[in-house]
Amino acid sequence: MQDPYTHRTNWFPIGVIMVVVGAMALAVAAVYFAVPAHSLPSLMGHLTNPTSVHRTKRGVFALVAGIVLAAGGAGLIVSSRRAT
Repeated sequence: MQDPYTHRTNWFPIGVIMVVVGAMALAVAAVYFAVPAHSLPSLMGHLTNPTSVHRTKRGVFALVAGIVLAAGGAGLIVSSRRAT
């Protein structure tokens, strides 16, 4: 029987999920920065003022979240590959 305190968790699947979600967040950030406010998909919400700072904040948040998630997921994948 294996000691429960020495069990190593396989972080590879969680890392892959984080990288995928990070890539999706980066795609959303690209849409927020590239598409005019009046042409945004309805899933992202329509804004009444096209020069709204709120749209820029959403884009920056998606960009930062995408970078953090992708980097964290890549770190988990690399560390799980080294552990085995």
